Amino acid sequence: MAEITRLIHKYLRHDKKFPHVWCPGCGNGILLGSLIRGIDRTGLEKDDIVIVSGIGCSGRISVYVDFNTLHTTHGRALTFATGIKLANPRLHVIVIMGDGDATAIGGNHFIHAARRNLNLTAIVVNNSIYGMTGGQYSPTTPYGALATTALYGNIEHAFSIAELAVMAGAGMVARGTVYHASLLDDLIEKAIMKRGFSVVEVISHCHTQYGRRNLMGDAVEMMRRQKESAVKIEKVASMSEEELQGRFTIGILVDRDLPIYTHEYRKIREAARAAPSRIR
Repeated sequence: MAEITRLIHKYLRHDKKFPHVWCPGCGNGILLGSLIRGIDRTGLEKDDIVIVSGIGCSGRISVYVDFNTLHTTHGRALTFATGIKLANPRLHVIVIMGDGDATAIGGNHFIHAARRNLNLTAIVVNNSIYGMTGGQYSPTTPYGALATTALYGNIEHAFSIAELAVMAGAGMVARGTVYHASLLDDLIEKAIMKRGFSVVEVISHCHTQYGRRNLMGDAVEMMRRQKESAVKIEKVASMSEEELQGRFTIGILVDRDLPIYTHEYRKIREAARAAPSRIR
């Protein structure tokens, strides 16, 4: 209890913005806990951290934490974060987005941030729906699922955020769930300390807009499904395709060292200063 109290008073704006706006049982509260525990483990000073968020339920996290924070427009969190990192590369910039925020209107920004291997940490909360704005389907809503914009079932096929990040070139890509909170703490810590673009996809739930409409039960039942569906990356090799059907992997999916954009950009600036005559 003493440790919990220490974290709350050190990292949360407890005297300003609470009680929070999330529905009872929402996974964003669990993510918030993992975020501050992961940051605490890194030993970084609060003034050296910037939390950037977009619009959506998860976007409220930047309001509740006591760091340098920026609450930005929908789908543009990574663009603001890129500017911050280029202006002051010593800062540790963490971007928190929802599945729609990051991969629908923000999809191109997400792909190119990964391609450039920007030295940022992107945490993407995937609850398969637009929760705050009314329950519209998102790029991760499963085929056939119901939403306010898919009253007869979604006819679009979902894609995997983590696999998209891998193929786009991110330095580190991980996936966790809000059920596996201890693992999520560890993944967030590693992602923050990774040099390059690190992505943590967080499988969460929206029992209010998604679960209720699709008869998936309450928050406890939806978290139970996370437990039953998740497979740790270490076990995948020993399982058959049939055993993996309908399940997803959690853990670090890729961790590689690639040229970092801010470092390459610094080289360009130094070269330009050294040979200004080459600029036409």
